[in-house]
Amino acid sequence: MFTRSTAQEHPARAAIIMASTGQVITHAEHEAGANRLAHALRRHGLQKGDHFALFMENNNKFLEICAAGERSGLYYTPINSYLTADELAYIIQNSQSKVLVVSEAKREVAAAALEQCPNVTLAVMIDAAADDPLFVDYASFVNQESSEPIADENLGIAMLYSSGTTGRPKGILRPMPDSPPDTPLPLWGFLDNLWKYEDGMTYLSPAPLYHSAPQAAVGCALRRGGTVIIMENFDPEKYLMLVEKYKITHSQLVPTMFSRMLKLPEQIQNKYDLSSLKVAVHAAAPCPVPVKEQMISWWGPIIEEYYGATEGLGFAACDSAQWLAHKGTVGKVLIGELHILDDDMNALPQGEPGTLWFKAATPFSYFNDTEKTKESTSADGVLTTVGDVGYLDQDGFLFLTDRATFMIISGGVNIYPQESENLLITHPKVADAAVFGVPNVDLGEEVKGVVQLMPGIQPSAAVERELIDFCNEHLARQKCPRSIDFEAELPRLPTGKLYKKPLRDRYWADKKSRIV
Repeated sequence: MFTRSTAQEHPARAAIIMASTGQVITHAEHEAGANRLAHALRRHGLQKGDHFALFMENNNKFLEICAAGERSGLYYTPINSYLTADELAYIIQNSQSKVLVVSEAKREVAAAALEQCPNVTLAVMIDAAADDPLFVDYASFVNQESSEPIADENLGIAMLYSSGTTGRPKGILRPMPDSPPDTPLPLWGFLDNLWKYEDGMTYLSPAPLYHSAPQAAVGCALRRGGTVIIMENFDPEKYLMLVEKYKITHSQLVPTMFSRMLKLPEQIQNKYDLSSLKVAVHAAAPCPVPVKEQMISWWGPIIEEYYGATEGLGFAACDSAQWLAHKGTVGKVLIGELHILDDDMNALPQGEPGTLWFKAATPFSYFNDTEKTKESTSADGVLTTVGDVGYLDQDGFLFLTDRATFMIISGGVNIYPQESENLLITHPKVADAAVFGVPNVDLGEEVKGVVQLMPGIQPSAAVERELIDFCNEHLARQKCPRSIDFEAELPRLPTGKLYKKPLRDRYWADKKSRIV
């Protein structure tokens, strides 16, 4: 989010445009706002290595707040804006944040969380009322400060939290750089080259900014002097409209966004001029093969894919041509050294799924949690994992099969439900799908599907039968759901990642153990 050179050379150029309102924040305004907040945080006592947090939806101050941390040598933690008060309080306390910045829309949740956060010495809210007993108004906090840089600038970095799909969120701590804020991190330069970022580019961000991938992409675009259009919420047709309106050159999406756009009526798909798009990156979850085939056919060979955990253990990527030659891959490993191991830490042969372990590309630890760090690290301290499962093909391309936590063992057979999920989502009556194991007296576990239907489709035994038959037509029988339940909406994180744990837990509520 550091844009000083552009602010000096092209002060009137748009840095940020809010999609819903059209509000423009110039590079000069972004620079001045970030400097003012940096001064205000220093005045409040925050020094290099301290922590602060922000809790808000995508709005016109989000990137300014991150940019202030980025030039103050601070750890800043953007928090999932959909959390409950208890979940929010946990992250605030766990991150040891001294300052919390929130939006007016999140006041109620933040106020309840602060009751559990004695370490917070200051709570700031955008557009707070003058008589608010809990929150200082953001404008009042910063407006009297200088718009010039602070005297002791240092590159600060985000301390992000894992999504918590396999347990409580974990803060991912990396060493604080000892360098000025205009120094890009090595990963930023790598991404810049990989995805052909260019000076003056126009980037469309449809995802929540608290997540690592959108943050990295937006930060790289701004450092390139680009203009970033921020969608407050993703809408498939509005996304296409914005590409045409702003002549978008670069964007990053998740597979569920592809699926939703593909389900638009054909006349809507063809209504907008998308010819300005040069690079469309996707990640966060494996993309169903038919979905990606259709997207490449529609948009052309501009779609790039990558795989990389927030922890930064390793990084794999592929372009459209590589993917078409290895359909279903997430790419070749470009950063980090990959080892695919069984449960006894033995290397597995090519083509056999196992846990992905990396000689980490960048050092990290889980903040204030040596036990969780130890759990993700090999006994010799050399390798680390987040529990993802996959294999390499004969050409060295990586294929993901699942998170280890959600592997199903049915009758002694290991089943990775990602395949069934990827298939179900392609059915025209299905809006979203989850597949996981549920108890079975004879087999230990059986495969269960939970489906969100498209608008206008009603749950019924006939629809359930139709979806099971559809799976049986395309997959080995043991991989297919034996039964399907229906939900009005599945718990997907705004990042696109399916939050299966609460769904699965319902079916295991009366069990003391899920090991059967």
